[in-house]
Amino acid sequence: MTVKNGWTGRFFEDFEVGDIYRHPLGRTVTQTDNIWFTLLTQNTAPIHFDEYYASQTEWKKPLVDSTFTVALVTGQSVTDISQNVFANLGWDEIRLPAPVFEGDTIYSQSEVLEKRESKSRPNIGILTVKTIGFNQEGTVVITFKRTLMVFKQGFGPTIAQPKLETPGPQ
Repeated sequence: MTVKNGWTGRFFEDFEVGDIYRHPLGRTVTQTDNIWFTLLTQNTAPIHFDEYYASQTEWKKPLVDSTFTVALVTGQSVTDISQNVFANLGWDEIRLPAPVFEGDTIYSQSEVLEKRESKSRPNIGILTVKTIGFNQEGTVVITFKRTLMVFKQGFGPTIAQPKLETPGPQ
């Protein structure tokens, strides 16, 4: 039996300006997600957790906490963009052109806008990406730019790979 390592992510050298990554996993947002995230972040806006209150708004139902949407779409991009992150430097130009509702499934993609060497850390490069999140109907619900520091090949931490006994033929 051959043991094959799983995906370990991209390093700085793997990115080119103009690359577009369609992130592989969508995620359906549940009522529990919305309520828990709202409570965890102490967001007291009733539009997120009070159905009676929300029924009196233009949307007639609760809106998903927008900071959950930022976190979800950022998380969806990790496998392609920041699996080998050194640090996030910031999120800019966050826009929420359409609401997210409980039951929506969110998908995303990122485009590499800028790539440069770090001036202070020779083992790191700096990327700026634009990420777009959209729902099951293709409606864009969030866009943002994110700047992050990514390890160069051979400089990132390694993940423990213990040698496990593999069962042979019985």
